Amino acid sequence: MPLPKAELHLHIEGTLEPELAFALAARNGVTLPYRDTEELRRAYLFEDLQSFLDLYYGLMAVLLTEDDFAELADAYLARAAAQGVRHAEIFFDPQAHTARGVSIGTVIDGLTRALDAAEERHGVSTRLIMCFLRDRPAAEAMETLEAARPYLDRITAVGLDSAEVGHPPSKFREVYEAAAALGLRKVAHAGEEGPPGYVAEALDVLGVERVDHGLRCIEDAELVARLVHEQVPLTLCPLSNVRLRAIDTLEAHPLPRMMDAGLLCTVNSDDPAYFGGYVGDTFHAVHEALGLDTERLRELARNSFVAAFLDDDEERRARLIAEVDAYDFAAEAAE
Repeated sequence: MPLPKAELHLHIEGTLEPELAFALAARNGVTLPYRDTEELRRAYLFEDLQSFLDLYYGLMAVLLTEDDFAELADAYLARAAAQGVRHAEIFFDPQAHTARGVSIGTVIDGLTRALDAAEERHGVSTRLIMCFLRDRPAAEAMETLEAARPYLDRITAVGLDSAEVGHPPSKFREVYEAAAALGLRKVAHAGEEGPPGYVAEALDVLGVERVDHGLRCIEDAELVARLVHEQVPLTLCPLSNVRLRAIDTLEAHPLPRMMDAGLLCTVNSDDPAYFGGYVGDTFHAVHEALGLDTERLRELARNSFVAAFLDDDEERRARLIAEVDAYDFAAEAAE
């Protein structure tokens, strides 16, 4: 049985495997500009974040119906559960769908159909996080928040994603203030391609509780000290960092230094269909490439539950942390 873990940085649209993309395209009468799954898989090689985003948004054309979103989410949950995920906090990008004529209700109804069945089907508790596209106008994000009002009982938090450089967190101050007034938790991507200052801005201007990525905080000793003191969780995505050229090689990833500094690090898969592995694969990769021993892996898994939005179910959080603390790596190796 794999090490129990939570996944806190996962874009559901980024779990669209080539096989499912072609199946949905056939079902919905969508023509993809690829001959087959192998040609599409070869396209999953990126120069930077923007080259990834171009393909990522293009493939969303196959997602049209409630059934499509339910199937996408259920496929992710099945894969995640097989790799030890016991709790998943899932990002979705409504603007990427409403811009194509797919209603926000279709997206949320489809996703939550799968999420509502996740504990029974897969043993995974879930939360849903609605992300705003930071390279779109802030006014559009506010419209999206308003459109989501009828569904807020199913949404735990808001987030901020897409192309980072040139789109500082402060651009979305009013949207985040409105989200907080509606009782939503707050996270944001910061310090992936953007500078360390974006991390501080996400904390000070948006009031985020968790920083998604936060990789470049390591360049600013004062910021690191603050993040350590406040124990702000970072949802790091090492395989993504390498695929998008934020880091040259996995062996060069600063995760060990970040953990040594006392940062509350978690490890996640981001967009696993595109970046070469789900979260269990990511744990294995950092173990091999960075020489993280089993106690460091235990720390990462424990951190994932500490950082999770499980305030309404502290009993589950405590139970899952106890499972991590008692986990027998030797038994896993013997299987």
